[in-house]
Formats: sequence, C-alpha cells, structure tokens
Amino acid sequence: MCLAVPGKVLDIEERDGTRMATVDFGGVVKEVCLEYVPDLQVGEYAIVHVGFALQRLDEESARKTLALFEELGLLQEEFGDPWEAAAAPPEWDEADTGSATGSATGAGAGLGAGVGAAPAAAVGDGAQEAGR
Repeated sequence: MCLAVPGKVLDIEERDGTRMATVDFGGVVKEVCLEYVPDLQVGEYAIVHVGFALQRLDEESARKTLALFEELGLLQEEFGDPWEAAAAPPEWDEADTGSATGSATGAGAGLGAGVGAAPAAAVGDGAQEAGR
C-alpha cells in the first residue's frame, strides 16, 4: 500500500539543482524531494507520497495522523523492512485455517473428478469450430 504520510523536515539541501530534505516519519527517516513545495522550511511538516512532499501540514494534524498510522500498523507496513516481512511466518486465524483446508480439499476433489472430461456443450462447440 502506498500512503501519503506526514513527516517533519529535519534538514534541507540542494542536490544537482533539486531541493531535497531529510524527513522524519515518526522515527523513520527518509530523503524527500521538495520541488512541489519549494518554500517548505526545516521544522515544518509536509504530506509525502512516493518520495515527494506534496503539501505543508500543521504540526497537530501531522502528529495525530502519525499516531493513528502507528496504531493501525501502517507505518511498519509502509516503511518496514520488506525482507523481514517476507521472512515472517503468515498470521493465521483459527477460523481461516479450517476453511482454507476445507477449500483446498474441496477444490482438489473437484479437479480430480473433472480431469479429461469436458462438458458436452464445450466438446460440441469445439467440433463445430474445427469443421469450419
């Protein structure tokens, strides 16, 4: 999921003619392009999406949004280590485990019964197509 996340500008520099900032997103620090908000200053907050600051945001709104994202686990999802996430075992719900097993068994049984057999309409349609 890609979120527009509020972050606080820690410092600003120009790199190869582009205004860039180091931005803190509730403890995660990333480099951000400031070209869309050229008057943003150190200490101010901005909404950032895919590495670009899109608009200025007041501190109270930024803090509330970051707290909500943290509570929902969205900051970890957005900024977490993808290798760590891939290595983590899947989270299974007791109810999901039973239904997933039942579904797989049901699907397997259905596939086994239908191997080599096609509905009569499909065979007829294919024969008609082949004869044309």
